[in-house]
Amino acid sequence: MFNLNWKRFGMVAGLSLTLVAAGCGSSEDEGNETTGDSEGGESSSEEVNYGEELNYEITGIEAGAGVVATAETAVEEYENLSGWEVSTSSSGAMATALGEAVENEEPIVVTGWTPHWKFAKYDLKYLEDPKEVFGGEEQIKTMVRQGLEEEKPNAYKILDQFNWEAADMESVMLEITNGTSEQEAAQNWISENQDKVDAWTEGTEEVDGTEVELVYVNWDSEIASTNVIAEVMREQGFDVTITPLDNGPMWESVASGEVTGMVAAWLPGTHGDLYEEHKDSLEDLGANLEGAKIGLVVPEYMDVDSIEDLKPAE
Repeated sequence: MFNLNWKRFGMVAGLSLTLVAAGCGSSEDEGNETTGDSEGGESSSEEVNYGEELNYEITGIEAGAGVVATAETAVEEYENLSGWEVSTSSSGAMATALGEAVENEEPIVVTGWTPHWKFAKYDLKYLEDPKEVFGGEEQIKTMVRQGLEEEKPNAYKILDQFNWEAADMESVMLEITNGTSEQEAAQNWISENQDKVDAWTEGTEEVDGTEVELVYVNWDSEIASTNVIAEVMREQGFDVTITPLDNGPMWESVASGEVTGMVAAWLPGTHGDLYEEHKDSLEDLGANLEGAKIGLVVPEYMDVDSIEDLKPAE
């Protein structure tokens, strides 16, 4: 009986120790399993290395564009963008690359801005910018050469009164993108928004062939706005020429008085440096569109929400 009890005690004790060990082992295993899941999650996240898939390139537009320069600054400011580069091309090439990526549901990071038809066509998002490198909202402003008000007051007044909203611009942009000619898309918008056009021409007189030259950077947004205001001025009797230029020459031509003006000045960020360089040699007529924005843009299906979610080059 005594020996049997000891035997039972030994069995119970052994079983208890086994359970305790198992319990400890289970706890540790669970801990390891949790850590494993966590590490597995990180590993999984690391496996979806968008940077590696993109060869650590941000698809930009024209070299010299403010949004490109700011993206280059972001690459320097964000440690996690170490090894990344901003690849310059053109706004058209950027839009083509974006469209191809979206069609194939592939990752892409582009220099983006609003207003732009791509936001009406694709499901996109701006990456959060915790360091505020890209700044806040921008304005698109009208700049004219000095002396225009005295020499061509009707042209001056129409340009001064030109003002519309992002939705207006994007509707023209999207129509052009869908195949309508730039001039026809502008004319269509004018016929559908005569009340706004009347406000731009209010207090002006029709002219007979007064020459006006407007310049613009070859962005979809500025193609839309410049064609619209050009058509409005043509209806008032002006002989209007519109000329696409790179950013620097666009500002220089207005500041030097070679051309009448532009409705394509993105401030304070995108064209900030150019404005500082030329502001004393031209006249700022103020904003023709509020609420513009620049930043890094990705398709909604990409599992990143912030610039800081991107990974550095290895």
